[in-house]
Amino acid sequence: MGNTSGVGVLDKAVCVLAAVESGPASLAQLVKATGLARPTTHRIAVALEHHRLLARDVQGRFVLGPRITELASAAGEDRLLAFAQPMLVQLRDVTGESAQLYRRQADVRVCVAAAERASGLRDTVPVGAALPMTAGSAAQVLLAWEEGERMHRGLRGAKFTAATLASVRRRGWAASAAEREPGVASVSAPVRGTGGKVLAAISVSGPIERLTRSPGRLHATAVVAAGEKITELLRAEALQRS
Repeated sequence: MGNTSGVGVLDKAVCVLAAVESGPASLAQLVKATGLARPTTHRIAVALEHHRLLARDVQGRFVLGPRITELASAAGEDRLLAFAQPMLVQLRDVTGESAQLYRRQADVRVCVAAAERASGLRDTVPVGAALPMTAGSAAQVLLAWEEGERMHRGLRGAKFTAATLASVRRRGWAASAAEREPGVASVSAPVRGTGGKVLAAISVSGPIERLTRSPGRLHATAVVAAGEKITELLRAEALQRS
């Protein structure tokens, strides 16, 4: 299990949590990843689920639970939201469309911050809303830079293809029109942490009547710039802490 603290049950629990860091895992996969006995792994995983440090996806696999995000936010370490909110407001004002920030949680993407268009026809996504990972430009961004096997699993049932994701990686942004919901178009770009890992997708969305069926032509530059600015702020803060 690598580095140990001397408190056996805690070390084992951390080992189980680390095993789902890269994605959903069945009990058998947890046993293989941790090297723990199956009954021990099951007992620890169920206890972590009870405390909401682990959860289950629709296939019954273990995933990181909501308590992880809650603890990070309470500790003041989740700087992503602090940096993102003013950028969402700016992006809304520049584009005239609603702006959102999405994070992936297991098989869904969750809107963790938003700045809504004040009036007129708009695409409203409430903070906390869970949307599918199988449709929409934000889903494309959150999946495009995943490791091979996890990406291929995510493409099952998706309305976009591996070729779509290759295009997203090449140009650095994604667009969709009537993919998640009829009449709605969107543009999304990645927000990255240290090491280049995609932490979230920043988006603008609105009616096709305004965004057209090629929304990237209108708003890709602004969305990419907003994502890059949040990324720069996160990296600058990480350097200050190091």
